[in-house]
Amino acid sequence: MKDTPDFDADRRAWMGLIACAPAGRVAALLDGATARPAFVWLRAPEFGSAMVQGRTGASGAPFNLGEMTVTRCALRLTGGEVGHAYLQGRRRADAEAAALVDALMQTGAAGDLRAHILDSLAAEAEARRETRAGKAAATKVDFFTMMRGEA
Repeated sequence: MKDTPDFDADRRAWMGLIACAPAGRVAALLDGATARPAFVWLRAPEFGSAMVQGRTGASGAPFNLGEMTVTRCALRLTGGEVGHAYLQGRRRADAEAAALVDALMQTGAAGDLRAHILDSLAAEAEARRETRAGKAAATKVDFFTMMRGEA
């Protein structure tokens, strides 16, 4: 058993929140939380495509569903921290903001960023899930069978 926190699991969690954020939201939260630090591009934002896989019945054999457009980039802060971003669609500015948040989460500013950016994104994602669940629940039909009094 590990006695140290799993950094990779934390990083997967915050990258997942950032990747699912609406367009422009991460940049707005980042600009509201802190000034953007100086950085050097390791890979400037570029567009490409990635194969999306599905599974039959959600648990069967995987199959190639199709391709989707992604934007990726990588940068290094002046302190040496490296940030990466992979986002759905053609979103250069969002990829830059996402990579900056990833790199800044590896610095001493991680606590403040978690409070200002990641907690806000998590709350917004939960609100979207609840709204979607409410819309789905409104269409629910309860089927029941009444027994006749005959034996």
